[in-house]
Amino acid sequence: MLDGLGRIKVPKSSDVLAERLKQEILGDGYTLGASLPTERELVSTTGLSRGSVREALRILEAQGLVSTRAGRYGGTTVAQPTADHLASHINLYIKGRSVAVSALVEVRLALEPMVAALAAERRTKDDLATLRAITKRIDWAADNDLTAFLEENVIWHDALAAASHNDLLHAFATSVSGLMFEASQIKEFASAEVRQRVRHAHARIFAAIEAGNAELARRRVERDVQAYAAILAATVAAAAADESRRPA
Repeated sequence: MLDGLGRIKVPKSSDVLAERLKQEILGDGYTLGASLPTERELVSTTGLSRGSVREALRILEAQGLVSTRAGRYGGTTVAQPTADHLASHINLYIKGRSVAVSALVEVRLALEPMVAALAAERRTKDDLATLRAITKRIDWAADNDLTAFLEENVIWHDALAAASHNDLLHAFATSVSGLMFEASQIKEFASAEVRQRVRHAHARIFAAIEAGNAELARRRVERDVQAYAAILAATVAAAAADESRRPA
């Protein structure tokens, strides 16, 4: 009679509390910035240990749903997940599963042309000013500071995504651009020739966005990502060939 029962998995009490609080937060039980009950109140109400309550709050904080501040006037308040939270999860997924760089490039090719088209349609004066300022910093860094050039290039793409005024696209694009930054640090990838090509591509993309030409912005970003993919593939292949020629 017992053969069909199988093992019964009992969830941890901290997971149960975290799930209940999450449903309250997502179900508009709390407004943004509202204070959650104190640890003492949660312990008294739920009958759980202080350790279980603290673990539940840590789970919610890792998910970006609450923010906890220590001290006499501290406490736990309702927060909103940020693009950084999504980036962290995507980063873990990609690295944990050893996703190939080529797959990242394909995702970027699917995302960025749409991002650029929306940016051309929706950009504000502030968006244009931000992109223009970053472009100037890239122009300087291209000739003077390789590390700054790579960092500013990521910032430029993040600003482009922000100009789309689509929070979800922005979050995805930011997640991917951070990982592409790591890939771009391969030795000999960002050569002087590549840096000049990036400067030229950014100038053309910015011009299309400033003009409000969505289709032109889409095409120019698509060509930029395709060129990036070709250069990255050639650099990786050259690095692999050099490694194979080294004596054992």
